[in-house]
Amino acid sequence: MNPQLPQLETARTLSRLANHQDVLAILNYYRMNQAHLTPYEPSRPANFYTAAYWQQEVQARVDDFAQGRSLRLFLFEKQYPKVIIGALNLNNIVHGVFQACSLGYSLAAAKQGQGYMGEALVALMRYGFEDLNLHRIMAAYMPRNHRSGNLLKRLGFQIEGVARDYVCINGQWEDHILTSLVNPMPQCSGDTHAH
Repeated sequence: MNPQLPQLETARTLSRLANHQDVLAILNYYRMNQAHLTPYEPSRPANFYTAAYWQQEVQARVDDFAQGRSLRLFLFEKQYPKVIIGALNLNNIVHGVFQACSLGYSLAAAKQGQGYMGEALVALMRYGFEDLNLHRIMAAYMPRNHRSGNLLKRLGFQIEGVARDYVCINGQWEDHILTSLVNPMPQCSGDTHAH
């Protein structure tokens, strides 16, 4: 199976799967934003900041998309299409009677507060609902991450509860506020087979 790889465009952004030519840009993004991202993300493997790691990871992400497991994109400004400013992911995609996934995202420190992520996420959620036929997109954020909470609220995500010690972030278990956005055009076919 070799599906068309999505490229999601908005007025200012382009989101796409990485290719091997992007490895240096990926490394630059994560190195430049390491201090900014570390408090909100899981601990990284020892070789995370190496080209060898990302050469393998780029292919793994294409394979995961082809198998319907995830869609993990990098975010670019349209006017600078070789510079990564963020990442946005639909992870743990489940089809059948659930038709849901988990949303993840990060944005460069220098690009915070300019509306890039909200713009890109609208396109990603549309793709998830319309092209991947998802019914539910779930997102969880740490209570102290007010910027993320406000973004999800603006996008229409509803709070569903709080999960204690939900995810191991930067070496310690962290509570998370659980939210979801449900497809406004639900199709419940009762199909229990994976697509």
